[in-house]
Amino acid sequence: MNHSITNFQQKKIIVVSKTHFFISDVHLGLQNKLVEDAKERKLVDFLNFSKTNCDELFIVGDLFDYWFEYRRVYQKGFFRTLTALQDLVEFGCKVHFFIGNHDFFHFDFFEKELGLIMYQKPEEFILNDKKLFIGHGDGLVTNDAGYNILKMILRNKFIQWLYSLIHPDLGVWLASNTSKKSRQYTARKHYNESDGLIDAAKSYIDKGYDYVVFGHLHHRQYYQYKNGYYINLGSWIDKPCYGKLTDKFEIIDL
Repeated sequence: MNHSITNFQQKKIIVVSKTHFFISDVHLGLQNKLVEDAKERKLVDFLNFSKTNCDELFIVGDLFDYWFEYRRVYQKGFFRTLTALQDLVEFGCKVHFFIGNHDFFHFDFFEKELGLIMYQKPEEFILNDKKLFIGHGDGLVTNDAGYNILKMILRNKFIQWLYSLIHPDLGVWLASNTSKKSRQYTARKHYNESDGLIDAAKSYIDKGYDYVVFGHLHHRQYYQYKNGYYINLGSWIDKPCYGKLTDKFEIIDL
């Protein structure tokens, strides 16, 4: 007696982890021309490397040491960076840009012309089944009440519109000098484990996040707390690096 047996092949579902890169606090335009040229070349090389080595790039604030975007004018310099960003998007890589405390005078140029996804504040992401809270970190330090007030003023759309009436040469000069003072203020602040970003990170890990990723303080950290991790990407001023998330998060020197 012949039995007709139907064999169902059980297909194994393979979840391929995507690769996500993270950079923060490059501060293009901060230092002298010789240093800046070398830094921008390193950044452009990294962006070109990202084309074939990652699926998404997260720029976690302060890509520029200052940025002000006029309606019909964008500031001189950084042409190679802007071109490399556009090429990266056109190649198929999704680029997320978190506005930092130094480059917050953005309007729609990066979205409309370059195709980046812009964020004014931290956001939640699910990447490779991991829950991440990502943001620049400014305004989250518990003893930065003065900065938070200044942030509200400077990010007011009416104030920004008034500023846009200033001639670009003067506007960029003012932005540059204000940025330097802001950086000096941040450098003098005493941030530590009791009142720094690490406290904010712990509060988000307590809410169930696997990774909390910040920049802002220019102090690289990889800190485990309970079942989660706080990562600060440091800066490119002293030691350029990038974060890489596949099945786990790692920080890689450049």
